[in-house]
Amino acid sequence: MKTLEIKNICKHYPTFNLKDVSFAIEPGKIVGFIGRNGAGKTTTLKCIYNLVKPTSGEVLYDGKSITDIEADYKQDVAMLIGEMDYYNTKTVKALTSVTKRFYKNWDDNKYHIYLKEFGIDENKQIKALSSGMKVKYGLALALSRGAKILLLDEPTSGLDPVSRDELMDIFIDLVSDKEHAILFSTHVISDLEKCADQIIYIKNGEIIVNDDVTNFEANYLRYAGESKLFANHKDKFIFYRDRLGKFEGIIKKEFNLDIDESKIEKRNATMEEIMVAFERGENNEKVAL
Repeated sequence: MKTLEIKNICKHYPTFNLKDVSFAIEPGKIVGFIGRNGAGKTTTLKCIYNLVKPTSGEVLYDGKSITDIEADYKQDVAMLIGEMDYYNTKTVKALTSVTKRFYKNWDDNKYHIYLKEFGIDENKQIKALSSGMKVKYGLALALSRGAKILLLDEPTSGLDPVSRDELMDIFIDLVSDKEHAILFSTHVISDLEKCADQIIYIKNGEIIVNDDVTNFEANYLRYAGESKLFANHKDKFIFYRDRLGKFEGIIKKEFNLDIDESKIEKRNATMEEIMVAFERGENNEKVAL
């Protein structure tokens, strides 16, 4: 599979700037894209798919600028923004018959295999599909036209836990052939912990983390205990809460605290705890009660 490279992408808006965003999407990888609402996730995805023109920087596919090979690029790369909510009164069959005309590599046999695997009735109207089924239908369309790289913006938003779990299994199965890759944004951190190989963290338009998931989580610890034990160590924490004599905080593993560990709780931080720490760390004084 060809590699997708995002190189120093900047996009300037009156109230927001995407700043020098760079990373690569490799074959066989599931990449989780996280950050708060408004951090730049959707703008980045739209730049990658050339729905939005970057102010500067470029996106390369197989070493070539996507602006020079856009028609071929969009045969190989698909973008899904949330669940499908257009042409609601059309049947799955009718919508597919129109969609497939745009793709030279459309494979009807593969399409019907995915319909069966995902449990989709092509005689149903789009509006009759559940949220999870709409996402699966979008995946079926993308995969049936031969897309190798999937760009998914909040694909699990609004799905129940069972549907999300099913979708994560689908993602894992897809990339197991080492020919597909997935970049998906999400606020449901537990989904990433189930399937992601790599994590990309964006904050205020800038990439602040691009790391293997295991390495990322291994770099941070969560401490908890009586406030008095941590009184001289607060400046080392990325984020902490100090309330009613109880302390909890997230700290980089590299820091050694001179505290009797038999009197405190100490464990590896979860990805969600690390994300909260990154986002709220500057407000430590406000939450320290």
